[in-house]
Amino acid sequence: MGLFDRLRSTMRRDQPASRVGVRPPTTAAAPADNERETALRQKLVTDPNDSASFAALAELVRRRAQENAPSDPLIATHSHDRQRAANLAVWALAEELAGNPRGWYPLIELARLSLADDHESALRRLGAACERDTSGHAVAEGVRMLREANLPAEALGLGVGHWDPQHHVPEAGRHVVLAALDAGRPAEARRHLEALNDVAGQHAATAKEIRGRLEPLVAAAEEMARTSYMTQTGTVPAIKEFRAGGAPFATSPGGTGTLPAMTPTPRAQPAQPAPDRPS
Repeated sequence: MGLFDRLRSTMRRDQPASRVGVRPPTTAAAPADNERETALRQKLVTDPNDSASFAALAELVRRRAQENAPSDPLIATHSHDRQRAANLAVWALAEELAGNPRGWYPLIELARLSLADDHESALRRLGAACERDTSGHAVAEGVRMLREANLPAEALGLGVGHWDPQHHVPEAGRHVVLAALDAGRPAEARRHLEALNDVAGQHAATAKEIRGRLEPLVAAAEEMARTSYMTQTGTVPAIKEFRAGGAPFATSPGGTGTLPAMTPTPRAQPAQPAPDRPS
């Protein structure tokens, strides 16, 4: 067979378009839950962002790694070795599925696993996940993960950099507003809350409901910031209306009012004794 015939034969070979997520061939005995693992992997090949299937498969490989993890009998680190083996198994799974260019959820998991040890790389993975997704679910998941990790500033930065109110799901905006509140920035929270007004179409009703739930939280944060500012600066809060002699006065735009000028009442002078008359 000539070279061109071999190339033609190779091109005609029936092979799947992608091998990402497919179990590699092995001669080892199949585990008891092999069929369930195969089914979960097949779901993730079709949709690498199926979070429920990923969680189930991750739990399966984590448990299997813990059962097969070797331990050093000379040192008491058996539990640590098991946990490390479990994390490595989930990391390998997420890294494998992240090879799919449509897979943003595996990048979220990789960022979660690396956040404590490699902060910058984790943030880069979250940014890449948001760029792969056009629905806004990656923004929602990434911001939520950073908020749960007690990193509100990073969560707000990720949301501001990638959230698109007109095209993303309202849940992404909800987490951006909450991240601004977590970071102690009520003014930014108000701005992002108002941006939810831009949501239209099928998500308009959901955005309206989210705004209704977030409005009291943002208002309370604004009031707290206002009270703190007045306490620090000694500013007197505005008096909406004050009547002196029936005449109201307006407060200044800055929130402080000027009392109307009061004409002082002249004090009564004591009576002077009459001068003595000459006799």
